[in-house]
Amino acid sequence: MDENINTLKGLGLTMYEAQAYVTLTSLISSNATEISRQSEIPRSKIYDVLKGLVKKNFIEVEDGRPLTYIVKSPVEVLSREKDKKISEIDDTITRLTYIYENGMSQVQAPIWRIYGVEKIIAQELEIIKRAKTSINMRIGFLFDGEGEALVKALKNRSDLRINILASPVCYINDEKFDIIQLFKDNDINIQKADIPFVKLIISDSKEMMHTYTKFSEDKRNVIPETAIGIWNKYEDIAKNYDDRFMNQLKKMKKKNKNQKN
Repeated sequence: MDENINTLKGLGLTMYEAQAYVTLTSLISSNATEISRQSEIPRSKIYDVLKGLVKKNFIEVEDGRPLTYIVKSPVEVLSREKDKKISEIDDTITRLTYIYENGMSQVQAPIWRIYGVEKIIAQELEIIKRAKTSINMRIGFLFDGEGEALVKALKNRSDLRINILASPVCYINDEKFDIIQLFKDNDINIQKADIPFVKLIISDSKEMMHTYTKFSEDKRNVIPETAIGIWNKYEDIAKNYDDRFMNQLKKMKKKNKNQKN
């Protein structure tokens, strides 16, 4: 019951309101005296508590002597409150992201080092979310779970121009992983290329991140604890790398075209 009460408090109910609602889910309908007794809410408080639950649309009240209080289905009530919370969170994300991005544009010397695989992947996904027109990537390796996370993020951004150059395969936990096939299976533009053991993601020619890591002696597996990301928001540098990327892409397309002819 404690978990249920904590959840209900998280949805905006008071402790007593949560106790009364949980009690009513087993009683279905009852009067204030019985609800007070079973929930152990003082008689002096119970009417105000039940009035609050009626106002918040968790229960209904039926006229009579005494009044009868009827619980609303948890599926109906909690689904409604869940949707409301999700909407509130989405609105907060939008507002805070706007503040965050404005703040980032004011930061001097915009180069940061990011340590740890989870933080690196999270920053890559943030870069994809912020992109307005294009994402260009060079992939020489992937961390465990990173490929799937990138695919999901990119599929949600069908409005972007996406270009990826990647090594055909890499090794994750000693198992061969087909990078090209993963992205092709999800209809994401990718081309095979000779990419060294680094990753690069560039957004809109304005920001970019290089990721480096050490590899095992046989050069197969990454050593995750050595991973470091260099996040760079110098637009001149990002544009320079993007230009080089596009030149490499054009040369590859021209070469492939000539080979077909």
